[in-house]
Amino acid sequence: MRFYLFGLLFILALAACSKKQETTQAAVMDISESVYASGVIKSKNQYTVFPMVSGILQQVLVTEGDEVKKGDPLMLIENEAARLSTENARIAAEYARLDANREKLNELQAAIELAESSKRNDSLLLVRQRNLWAEKIGTRVELEQRELAYKNAVTAHRSAILRYNDLKKQLDFTAQQARKNLQISQSQSDEYTIKSEMDGKIYNILKERGELVNLQTAVALVGDATEFILELQVDEYDIARVKPGQQVLLNLDSYKGKVFEAKVYKVNPAMNERTRSFTVEASFVTRPPVLFPNLTTEANIIIRTKKNALTIPREYLLDSSYVLTENDEKIKVKTGLKDYRKVEILDGLTKEQVLVKPVQ
Repeated sequence: MRFYLFGLLFILALAACSKKQETTQAAVMDISESVYASGVIKSKNQYTVFPMVSGILQQVLVTEGDEVKKGDPLMLIENEAARLSTENARIAAEYARLDANREKLNELQAAIELAESSKRNDSLLLVRQRNLWAEKIGTRVELEQRELAYKNAVTAHRSAILRYNDLKKQLDFTAQQARKNLQISQSQSDEYTIKSEMDGKIYNILKERGELVNLQTAVALVGDATEFILELQVDEYDIARVKPGQQVLLNLDSYKGKVFEAKVYKVNPAMNERTRSFTVEASFVTRPPVLFPNLTTEANIIIRTKKNALTIPREYLLDSSYVLTENDEKIKVKTGLKDYRKVEILDGLTKEQVLVKPVQ
C-alpha cells in the first residue's frame, strides 16, 4: 500500500513539473514590420516567344544558353507557299515597272508629236486661206473647211496629250501597287522566320523541328543574359502598405540558409482576381552568383523598422493586447510593430516583469 501511495505521489509530482509554464521577460532589440510575399525570379525583360504564322517548324537555329542580338533568327517555319507568293509579287512588280512600259509611252509621245505637226500645218493653211478670202479669192466653204480642219487638229493634239498622261498615271499607279504588294508579300514571308526581339539569352527551347506550331504556341523563352528581377505576389489586404523603395529580404531553395536583399521598384495596380493578389517587382541589391528564370522565392517586404524597441515573443501576447504575469495577473498592453517572431510593447510593461506563456 505504501509503495502504491509513493508511486501515485511521484506521478503527480511529475505531472506538476510537466505543466510548469514557460516564462520570459521583455527585451530591448531592433524590430521590423514586414509583409510576406511569394514569387519567382525572372530575367529582366523576359518574354515567351510566339510565332506570327502557323506551320511546320522547319529548323531551330539556336540552342539553350545561346546569347542572341535583337533581330537574330531563332527558328524557321515551312514557307514554300509564302515563297511562291513573294516570287509572283516580284514578277508582277517587274512587269509593272515604268521602264518596262516605256515603249507604250513612246508610242503615245510619237502620236502627240504627229498631232502637233498636223495642228501646225492646219494652222498655216488656215492663215493662208484667210488671206486669200480677204483678197476675194476662194470660196466661203473652203475657208470653213480649213477652220474645221484646224479645230480637229487642236482636238486631236489635246486627245493625244490626255492619252499619254492617262497611261502614265495608270502605269505609275500599277507600278506603285505592285511594289507595295511585293513589300507586303516579303513582310509576310519574313514572318516565317522567328526572330529575337531583344539582346539576351535563350533560356528554353519549347518546340522541336517537325512540330506543328501556331499563333498560340510558345516556342522559346528569352530574357536578359545577366540581369534578374523578383516578381512577387502580395495579398490584397497588405498591398496598401507596399511602396517603391522598400527593402526586401528573401531566401531561395537553391541557396538554403542564406538571405539576400532587394528593393521594390514597381507596384502593379491591377489585382489578379483569381488569386486576390497584386504583383510587386523588385531588383536585387545583393544577389546569388548564379540565377535562373522561374526559381521560386519567399520574401518579406520591410514596411517599418525601429531600433531599441521593447519587445516580447508573439506567443506571449494574449488576445492581441494582454499578457500574463507570473502572479497570474492579466495586464493590458499597447503594442506597436510586429514581425513573425516578436511584438513591440509601447506601454503597460517593464523589462523587469516576468511573463508566463499562455496555454494554447
